[in-house]
Amino acid sequence: MDLRIHPELPHRKDWRIGILGAGFIVSDCHLVAYRKAGFNPVAIASRTIARAEEAALRHAVPKVYDTPERLLEDASLEVLDLAVPPAAQLPLIRAACERRTLRGILAQKPLGVNLAEAVEAVALCRAAGIALAVNQNMRYDPSVRAGRHLLESGRLGEPVFATIDMRGIPHWMPWQRDLGWVTLRIMSIHHLDCFRYWFGNPDRIFCSVRTDPRTSFPHKDGIASYILEYDSGLRCVGIDDTWTGPAKEGCPGDIRIQWRIEGTEGLALGDVGWCKDPYTTPSTLRWAAKGDSGFHEPRWSESWFPDAFIGTMAQLLVALERSAEPEIGGEDNLHTMALVEAAYRSVELGASVAPQGLLDAAKLVNLLEPNQGVGSVGIGTPGMGGS
Repeated sequence: MDLRIHPELPHRKDWRIGILGAGFIVSDCHLVAYRKAGFNPVAIASRTIARAEEAALRHAVPKVYDTPERLLEDASLEVLDLAVPPAAQLPLIRAACERRTLRGILAQKPLGVNLAEAVEAVALCRAAGIALAVNQNMRYDPSVRAGRHLLESGRLGEPVFATIDMRGIPHWMPWQRDLGWVTLRIMSIHHLDCFRYWFGNPDRIFCSVRTDPRTSFPHKDGIASYILEYDSGLRCVGIDDTWTGPAKEGCPGDIRIQWRIEGTEGLALGDVGWCKDPYTTPSTLRWAAKGDSGFHEPRWSESWFPDAFIGTMAQLLVALERSAEPEIGGEDNLHTMALVEAAYRSVELGASVAPQGLLDAAKLVNLLEPNQGVGSVGIGTPGMGGS
């Protein structure tokens, strides 16, 4: 059975890509994936030119700019690949939109530090005629895509209950110390977006958080658990445990990200390879339907990191070729950002929150008070980006 784990690739692979950011996610994921797919990164800049030169040398990127502004002034670039901290994204998107020379932008997740910034970014790109996509790369993990195909093909029947269970220890970035949040906008956003990819927009979310004993700087959402409620009756539960027990303090660890979809006709269980050793370990899938004598266990060589990053860039290039909205377009991503915002609001209220209401309100505020300003162009912490 073809589980359609591979993304569609563009007919033209020589789109001229400029990259802002030169940290791990660029050097070990973006550029590795782009070279594997035959894409065409032609320029790079970072806050620290030495980091940009290092990444350019490693991956044969021909042009290094000493500032983000210099890269944005290159009118030959067709696509901008942003891999910078959330607070740096909106100023860069605004600067790119003012120049109006780009065809497309692939932004990092989260699309800004909050829903309001994401709404503004989408509005800016729409006004400038620039296609905006957001790097929700977990959608392109092979097991996640296989789960989507099993749902679409009807093999699992009507979805009843689904879970994503993360027991992992992320590497928090220095810029998160200033923002005061960690898990919901950085890790949970992947899982919330996957639930949306599989099942569509939930009607409500209930979320509970606590601090992570290992994270030393002030924060609220170290460990998160949440329930997505659909009026159809479907329930999705996420557990994002960044503590996982004292796995770094001398105790044997149990590190994993696993997902499960239970339907009226079948069952699918996935294991995402992230957090394994090495981090490029392929994800896996087991699934079965009524009448099967056992589980189907397809295998593949691709992994979430770095192979999913082929898909995130490919879908933007395909959209540009077709003059269509990207699969992970900015407008769609607003629903993921609203879901994250609703999770924070749920924590504050101790009650379920409807994300659509928050999105409607944010769009109205942007319409009435557009372009309120968020500071000057800059990349932020050297070499740091999202995932």
